[in-house]
Amino acid sequence: MNSYPQTANRPATTAPQILPEIPLTLSPSLAAKLGVEEALMVTVLQQLSLRLAGQNQQGFTWFTASQAQIFAIAPFWADKDVQRLCTNLREANIVVIASAPFNQSQMLKFAFKANSDNHAQPTANNLQTATTASPTPTHAVSPNIIAPHWQPERDTLNQLAQHNIPDTFALNQVGEFITYWRERNEPARSWESKFFNHVIHKWRDFQSQKNQRPQVTLMHPDWRPSEDAMDVLTRHAGIRREFIEDAVPEFVLYWREQGSSCDNWNRRFRDHVNRQWARYSSTLEHDTTPKRIPEGWQPSRDVYDVLRLANIELQFAHQLIPEFVIYWRDSNQAHSSWNTRFLQYVKHRWAQRSAEATAINHSSTRDMSLEALVTDRSWAD
Repeated sequence: MNSYPQTANRPATTAPQILPEIPLTLSPSLAAKLGVEEALMVTVLQQLSLRLAGQNQQGFTWFTASQAQIFAIAPFWADKDVQRLCTNLREANIVVIASAPFNQSQMLKFAFKANSDNHAQPTANNLQTATTASPTPTHAVSPNIIAPHWQPERDTLNQLAQHNIPDTFALNQVGEFITYWRERNEPARSWESKFFNHVIHKWRDFQSQKNQRPQVTLMHPDWRPSEDAMDVLTRHAGIRREFIEDAVPEFVLYWREQGSSCDNWNRRFRDHVNRQWARYSSTLEHDTTPKRIPEGWQPSRDVYDVLRLANIELQFAHQLIPEFVIYWRDSNQAHSSWNTRFLQYVKHRWAQRSAEATAINHSSTRDMSLEALVTDRSWAD
């Protein structure tokens, strides 16, 4: 017995009209492969291709849709959704995009890849086949001017990341990149490719400058001057190595207490030692403490300058140095300034020689007795 209710004599009823517009169709198999939103975007693009005039270029039929035209069919999406879904379809090898990111340009220029050779409109079967087919070579697209608010796509940033370039660095180059190309007003087929090369070039410049820039470091407790720094101080500046070694501990201690950083501690150490040596040399030169004359003593340059001003032959003064040093070392006496003592001695001997040369009897030290020569100490008073 048939248990189903009898409907043969039931009067026909009309379904209520609750849909305000023609519904969008959705391919279940395409939704399973691409995703529900992506499959719905395929339907939206199909609807647009039926309403727009296509332009055949480079083996594709191109359609250009405005934001208003897209939202008239899909008002439930925002700009960022359209951009995201179109990018996904492009990666799935369904469509080719030739416009700037939609969330900046509010314009979408697209073409279907399926059956592009004969310019046929895609069907659900065509699109399913495209999703499983191997990617076809990317065709050239029409050149276009860069949008004023252009932004690189995620794929480009991912490719840059493979070169160890962080997103922050890449995105910091966008403003300069847009300004440059908008000022030139030159179209390009792929702004993504141009931006990729631009960032690579900038990153190499950045790394090169970073490697050339000295690293700023804190003073290490075991820091030592380099051999080059020691060579400059000892050989070129004439500073004793013992003096340099004594300056290292106080230098390290001072800068560790200061907590300062520096990009060249060797240079700072050389400056410090040069100042200390100049102060030390000046102190020795002007020290008034009486002391014995050192072996190998030599008069300072100031002494020769004074002798030159006095019109005393420098060669004459130079010949007197050995006997002057021997006498005062033998006498074991101490004086506060050997330069002054030597200057007095040279002037005395020069005057003595001049007087002897002009004497009436032209006498010389050869006429003096040995006792007189030995006991002549007038120059030493």
